[in-house]
Amino acid sequence: MANCTNCSAPLPPASILCAYCGSRNDIDLNGINYYTTHEVEAERICPRCNIGLRTLDLNIHGTFLIERCDDCFGLFFDPNELEALLEATVSNVFTINKSRLDANKPALRTGEQGAFYIKCPVCGKIMNRVNFGTNSGVIVDRCKEHGVWLDGGELRHLFEWMKAGGKLLQQEREQEQRRVEARELEQVKRRAQRESATGGSYQNDVDFSLFGGPLRNSDPDLFGIVIKAVKFFMK
Repeated sequence: MANCTNCSAPLPPASILCAYCGSRNDIDLNGINYYTTHEVEAERICPRCNIGLRTLDLNIHGTFLIERCDDCFGLFFDPNELEALLEATVSNVFTINKSRLDANKPALRTGEQGAFYIKCPVCGKIMNRVNFGTNSGVIVDRCKEHGVWLDGGELRHLFEWMKAGGKLLQQEREQEQRRVEARELEQVKRRAQRESATGGSYQNDVDFSLFGGPLRNSDPDLFGIVIKAVKFFMK
């Protein structure tokens, strides 16, 4: 757990505000890698404070530029940069500590600024709010085209999530979901083959509204069944 730089009291998860002395704490980017400032080619605006963001080079495997607001300490990452930073900073995690994950995620974190939609620092369009990694508890603001915004304190929370095996848990759940979908699809294919071989009517036993509607006369029986099932389970 991080501590306040002013009074050394423990900071709440995903928070930059010390509950004891009231100081606001920035994440220690020097603790990640040395960084320098650069002039930006096109100014990016903080969606919280409406001021220009400052560009930082974290020097991770060469030039690694991100943007930070000097007022609220929010951070903006271009597409895939946040994932790359987490992978480069938190390594050698081989186990899932579920008790630590639960303790680190008392609730879905919405940041100090409140849970309202904000604009992309680049294009000015309203960004989507998503739970990063599906289970981290950090609700990030994402522009599909330009990147991800983190409020102050949320990056530290994601570091703790990674250290506790949150990324591993996410991967396990995704693999299990793929296995479930594959088993369900295989069951559909096998039943379709049996019905086709015996001349039975598989269509009468299945609610094809789930697959986008019943088979048409123009559909080859087995081929149509499998294609509709594949489309359904791949959604």
